[in-house]
Amino acid sequence: MDKGITLICADAIDALKNIPDKSIRLIVTDPPYNLSKDYGNNTDNKSFDEYLDFTRNWLKQAKRVLTDDGSIYVFMGMRYISYLYNILEKEIGMYFNSWITWYYTQGIGKTRGFSPRHDDILYFTKHPKNFVFNIDDIRVPQKYYRSINNMRGANPGNVWEFSHVHYCNRNRKQHPTQKPEGLFERIILASSCEGDTVLDPFSGSGTTLRVCQQTGRNAIGIEINEEYIEMTEQRLNEPFCGFDSIDERMKRVPNDLNDEKIREDYIRNHIDWFLKNHPDVVDEFIDEVKRKYESKISNFEESNILELFKVEEK
Repeated sequence: MDKGITLICADAIDALKNIPDKSIRLIVTDPPYNLSKDYGNNTDNKSFDEYLDFTRNWLKQAKRVLTDDGSIYVFMGMRYISYLYNILEKEIGMYFNSWITWYYTQGIGKTRGFSPRHDDILYFTKHPKNFVFNIDDIRVPQKYYRSINNMRGANPGNVWEFSHVHYCNRNRKQHPTQKPEGLFERIILASSCEGDTVLDPFSGSGTTLRVCQQTGRNAIGIEINEEYIEMTEQRLNEPFCGFDSIDERMKRVPNDLNDEKIREDYIRNHIDWFLKNHPDVVDEFIDEVKRKYESKISNFEESNILELFKVEEK
């Protein structure tokens, strides 16, 4: 396993107490939602008050270990998210930045009430103004080329559409709440830098650690279930073919790239800007370029572009 990746098999609160003050740049985690899910050696079924006490106890430790410019992202279900917000802001004194909605097209079906189609992620920082946010690393491609647009891309906004990790996905593990790597990729790229340490106190199937491994971050994962620790170790040793999910907009080719030089420059940069962690979808992007601009691409330009693609693929 990579030197920069540390796995700890322990209770989250106990393990957090052993992490030094101000040593973590980013915490991103998907804690139990208290929905009575079976996690192998433990079940998520605390009483209401017990769950809130558990939440405030681990969050107090989380704030302690964050650097002064650190951030925390916490996934949470609908029943407890308002209480989580209150604990973060009112009780432990962190600063609200964003309420992110992860929208997905398939989920639990209900016949008495509306079927849920989203999860929420609360993003708080330790300082109101001094925190890491790498906007250029998480931009999404523009719909159109315009001279006034930043062709490096647009802010992705706070509603994110990623597919679930379906059971047919090559990366699906035997874990009841596995989240898509694309979600964690965006968070980790936005709120940490290469060489920083990222912490996941409820690391589960190891998504946070896998993304850190592939983006040059150090990572600490805490997990109470030894089977999930072993699952994560195996996952970290698997060959990397691209993250298991992507914002479909990342493959988007802007309209109106009519000038040959502008088009060539843009296409040359697109893969590095948007797809460097997704080599498995580069062919789709190339096909879209050809579909949209084949009639406008000269033989010289096409050979130039294809040569650039070959360089990227190496």
